[in-house]
Amino acid sequence: MDEIFKRTENQRKDIHNSDIPVVCRACEARHGGMCGVMTPQQLTELSKFTTRKKVNPGSEVVGQGEQVAAYANVLKGVVKLSKMLHDGRQQIVGLQFAPDFLGRPFSRESTISAEAATETEICSIPKAVLDRMVGDSPELEHKLHQQALVELDEARDWMLTLGRKTAQEKVASFLYMIALHYDPESTERTVFDLPLSRADIADFLGLTIETVSRQMTKLRGDGVIQIENNRHVSVPDMERLAEVAGIE
Repeated sequence: MDEIFKRTENQRKDIHNSDIPVVCRACEARHGGMCGVMTPQQLTELSKFTTRKKVNPGSEVVGQGEQVAAYANVLKGVVKLSKMLHDGRQQIVGLQFAPDFLGRPFSRESTISAEAATETEICSIPKAVLDRMVGDSPELEHKLHQQALVELDEARDWMLTLGRKTAQEKVASFLYMIALHYDPESTERTVFDLPLSRADIADFLGLTIETVSRQMTKLRGDGVIQIENNRHVSVPDMERLAEVAGIE
């Protein structure tokens, strides 16, 4: 609750702070992403070059092997990260949510493909502009480095999930991860729409579609989750979901 209060207070201050660019004042990513460590002067400089874009589900933000011309902040929605083998086989390797930063500073070529999994909005930032600003700002460099380390920790946790957990624990872990990103403060009821299809969830977890559906049905039957219209999920008790997922 303290974090929510601080975020709300910061947003109120932004609204009345004429030094903050208008486009940044009501931005959800303003306080949780890399922009949260920027000074008003840096935000003003950055806002001269940024472009807000809406991306439809299934549309590619960047392709694997493409030259990187811009980075992006995820403002709304979910972005699916995938890697493809030379024979066309593809694996979902991660998901990004608001206010995650999409891209790797100073990289010339994208090593993954990024695709909108839901209705998504991003703030696109030219590569040359941000690379220059990162070089001039230790705080900004630290923030991006910090996110990279968080993603590394999450990847290691996911390796444990894929390598050692049961099918039920895998599906429960996936649902817990999504719920946590949608409502990080909740310990009780959390409601969200699944950002991935059953086929994509199966791909992400290394399971079959049938196994995913079977485990969803079991979790619903046990009262761990409630499902409406195949995509709308309600979690009555986050602690119970975490327990089923094998998360301490």
